[in-house]
Amino acid sequence: QVQLVESGGGLVQAGGSLRLSCAASGRTFSSYVMGWFRQAPGKEREFVAAVNWSGSNTYYADSVKGRFTISRDNAKNTVYLQMNSLKPEDTAVYYCAAHRSGAGWRTRAEEYDYWGQGTQVTVSS
Repeated sequence: QVQLVESGGGLVQAGGSLRLSCAASGRTFSSYVMGWFRQAPGKEREFVAAVNWSGSNTYYADSVKGRFTISRDNAKNTVYLQMNSLKPEDTAVYYCAAHRSGAGWRTRAEEYDYWGQGTQVTVSS
């Protein structure tokens, strides 16, 4: 069982930066692939980024590639999402998620086993 708690959301102007954090409970954090998803009003939850168990490999949605960076610190049971050059279309509730390590990158929400409660990110134009 893994419990996830996000923090770091807020209001920022276009072009600005935010860093989201996701703190995980449990002693098996390093055995999970961690991901970030987001959901805007009236839209489906969409994949943003994922990082493998060690932090050595990452995968991004095309919409955030080059602007967002996912990382993890297994000693702190925490995964991060550094968001730079933010755009109004990045406005959404951002969720941290986890699934047990396996082959291939998973980008569908139903493929993840554990979820945080979400943190709001609002980018003003």
